[in-house]
Amino acid sequence: MSAVSSRLPVFPWDKLEPYKKTALAHPDGIVDLSVGTPVDPVPALIQEALVAAADSPGYPTVWGTKELRDALTGWCERRLGAVDLAHENVLPVVGSKELVAWLPTQLGLGAGDRVAYPRLAYPTYEVGARLCGAEAVVYDDPTELDPAGLKLLWLNSPSNPTGKVLSKDELTRIVAWAREHGVLVFSDECYLELGWEADPVSVLHPDVCGGSYEGIVAVHSLSKRSNLAGYRAAFIAGDAAVLGELLQIRKHGGMMTAAPVQAATVAALGDDAHVAEQRERYAARRAALRAALEAHGFRIEHSEASLYLWATRDEPCWETVAYLAEKGVLVAPGDFYGEAGERFVRVAFTATDERVDAAVKRLG
Repeated sequence: MSAVSSRLPVFPWDKLEPYKKTALAHPDGIVDLSVGTPVDPVPALIQEALVAAADSPGYPTVWGTKELRDALTGWCERRLGAVDLAHENVLPVVGSKELVAWLPTQLGLGAGDRVAYPRLAYPTYEVGARLCGAEAVVYDDPTELDPAGLKLLWLNSPSNPTGKVLSKDELTRIVAWAREHGVLVFSDECYLELGWEADPVSVLHPDVCGGSYEGIVAVHSLSKRSNLAGYRAAFIAGDAAVLGELLQIRKHGGMMTAAPVQAATVAALGDDAHVAEQRERYAARRAALRAALEAHGFRIEHSEASLYLWATRDEPCWETVAYLAEKGVLVAPGDFYGEAGERFVRVAFTATDERVDAAVKRLG
């Protein structure tokens, strides 16, 4: 039996462990800015919805409750500007990372098929291609790709790791090109509600898709906007034919969002106040870290959205990681996200206010 894991790259975070040990040895403790994991409390109304649904002895459905589908379509129309979304245009999923990793397999892709994603990108796009045996290809501009054999095109705006945002015109051009060549577009928009110096736009917006969802699907997560990373609450929206196929597959695969999490998702998507409150926290942390990094000689590129600062001292990224680790600050090396990031580090501002303040003092 051949090990599937042999198809996969080395898990990048394992390489960071020695630097984490260095940072942990700092007298005032580590400031971990390497992983963009939420640290603030789950909003009370979401916790209450989860608890109220805790007595759920029966199996949940893969498609979710009617209340959940209403919440998904309603949020997409209110927040993304999508029009005329039906229940057939939405599907809850168990975590966006899980969706990204297993989507090519569920789409039936394999040897001879190609999956494309940005040159600087979340590593799981490549993992998904490798798991099913497809060819992973990177791009700077997807419309310059050879469309032959290209079955899946990943967009990511706002970007992880750079925070770059694709404009409405860029998205419109890419969607038109993909449709012309019969390429399925999945747009990872998990950071869409975290725009700072830009207003991110969804591929579901009618100015981008022309009011038709043919050939396009948007991926959204509640991990960052609602502090629900531990709930694995996410969903996809778009082409009903694609989602219908995935629904049938997932019914057989048992990929059901837990009933209490479905109820919590309804509560989370129905409330904008907690999102605004969390944005204010992140905005303050972002401003403090950016000022400290720039004063310390770093240059910040892109970073107009998302939960990260894409920073460089114009040196190999591992030298920067080592330098900051000596100060007790742990960041992610840019080459985790592709060779093009080899002189950058990704700095998350998801630490607590106290830890962010500690990083600012150390950089000062």
